[in-house]
Amino acid sequence: MVDESVIAAVAGLSVTASLPFLLYGAWIMIDAETVTWNVLTRHLRYIVVGLLLTTLPILTWMLPRILGQLTGDAVIHAFFGLQAYALLVFALTGIVRIFQAKRNADAYDDPDVDIDEIHEDMGHWRSRLRVGVAGFMLLWFCAWLTGLYRFYVLHLVPLLS
Repeated sequence: MVDESVIAAVAGLSVTASLPFLLYGAWIMIDAETVTWNVLTRHLRYIVVGLLLTTLPILTWMLPRILGQLTGDAVIHAFFGLQAYALLVFALTGIVRIFQAKRNADAYDDPDVDIDEIHEDMGHWRSRLRVGVAGFMLLWFCAWLTGLYRFYVLHLVPLLS
């Protein structure tokens, strides 16, 4: 059987590898003057890879083990992670509405459409999206740091002593 430290290292590397995908996916949207269908699909390719690299280790290795490790640092790590995903769901409530409104107005095909004129709630949805994504990334980073600390304490310190 594979040692738990090896699995922890693979999970940590997977989550760490997701950061460039998440940041570059966000940068694509920030850098785009107009979000066309091509920009959106390019953005989503990076974001989906980043989310898969983070979510798969959580679902397959971290969650099944959490009840057996209810220490203070495990609870803090899980808290940050759960809150990050809660804010991602919050962002998705804005994303879905923006996508629907832009699709109904053919705004992905016509770059001259003023996005704020498409729907009266567009500003609210965009704020929800920004708060959710920024919160997700901030809390994701906190969960990542606490996860690195847990990896150090649980798997590296015993090897060094």
